[in-house]
Amino acid sequence: MVEESGSWHEDDNFWEIWQPVLFSEERVAQAPEQVDKIVSLLGITKGVTVLDLGCGIGRHSLEMARRGFHVTGVDRTASYLEKAKKQADAEKLNIEFIHEDMRSFCRPESFDAVINMFTTFGYFKDEEENVKVMSNIYASLKPGGSLIMDTLGKETLSKVFQERIWGERDGVIVLQHQKVLDNWSWMQSQWTMIKGTERVDNEISLRLYSGTEMAKLLSGCGFSQVDIYGSLDGTPYDHTAQRLVVVGSKQ
Repeated sequence: MVEESGSWHEDDNFWEIWQPVLFSEERVAQAPEQVDKIVSLLGITKGVTVLDLGCGIGRHSLEMARRGFHVTGVDRTASYLEKAKKQADAEKLNIEFIHEDMRSFCRPESFDAVINMFTTFGYFKDEEENVKVMSNIYASLKPGGSLIMDTLGKETLSKVFQERIWGERDGVIVLQHQKVLDNWSWMQSQWTMIKGTERVDNEISLRLYSGTEMAKLLSGCGFSQVDIYGSLDGTPYDHTAQRLVVVGSKQ
């Protein structure tokens, strides 16, 4: 992907280094329960075509394929796709994995459902780039198809925001120093990993959306109905919301 020189999401080393944190055993183990909820919210049944956009190491792609869905996984990190494909081959699962930028991947009217999980949206400072991603998603859906997106919301983040966060697991210390910029439209974070005498620092950034802003974005890209939830359980997006979960339908 090419946004600007040095963009954090363009750095393969970043994804390699942080893979154990981003895709911990605990997060991988959550996939079956999450897929239960995805299937319920979308109302889909086995045999339909599903695009996992920003599939990472394939935790949701693999689980959906195990349940009889026809899955295509797209990601820009080749090593993640290799890991996902290796697991799919080991289980004899027929999954199509594609190494491509979400801003360029578009397969018109090919999918009954698109899933975009774990805040894999809003990477781009230029909002037109994020609109392009959403437009690609809309175009790739069949008439009657639906998108489900799980991300951070301004409202949910503001309730739990901490300027500094740290944790330790298996002798690895992870520190996060984050700040909100541009009237709550952008979050910038410094991530530090310390293991023994080794230290790695990376800066990441992400566009933040409110529920209303996300609904407006989807509607502007053509979605005929947009529902906003506070979790994958389909709870209201209110003061109890844990995540910003969006379901958009295409007529």
